[in-house]
Amino acid sequence: MAYILGISGSLRAASCNSKLLREAARLYGEAEYQEADLHLPLYDGDLESAEGIPASVAALVEAIKGAEAVIISTPEYNKAPSGVLKNALDWVSRSKPHPWVGKPVAVLSASSGRSGGERAQMILRSFMVPFRARVIAGPEMHLADCAKQFDEAGHLTGQLYIDTLSELMQALKSEARR
Repeated sequence: MAYILGISGSLRAASCNSKLLREAARLYGEAEYQEADLHLPLYDGDLESAEGIPASVAALVEAIKGAEAVIISTPEYNKAPSGVLKNALDWVSRSKPHPWVGKPVAVLSASSGRSGGERAQMILRSFMVPFRARVIAGPEMHLADCAKQFDEAGHLTGQLYIDTLSELMQALKSEARR
């Protein structure tokens, strides 16, 4: 069975971004879900020269390559995506061949603020341009006041958010099956 890969820009166990990814995967349907591990060393050109691509990065690269589609969700830290996510993207960019080329990708954001991570998502979209992934244009999913948007089972409670995320996942699925 095909799988979709979720990449959360937050390492916290109770992260809203990780919850949002799991909801996205549930709404995507008909695919196994795998969540990436971003506990990676900080990118260091000297480390790369001396030791090559770390095993944890190589595993992430293989997960991206093997996925039918990728969903990335970022928090907004100081008006930008998290350093954890940027570090992962930097490491993955060092792999040849590039795993992002032609890969269908949906971008999401969740934040405690009222904008739902809109600025971070805009910047993340620009980060993806040189990778030549097929980033879904929309609808854009910005989850505001995220700690209050999930029930005890981890499902979104606001119908507008559910509808937006469902539409985005259908667009991603269509792009993946194209």
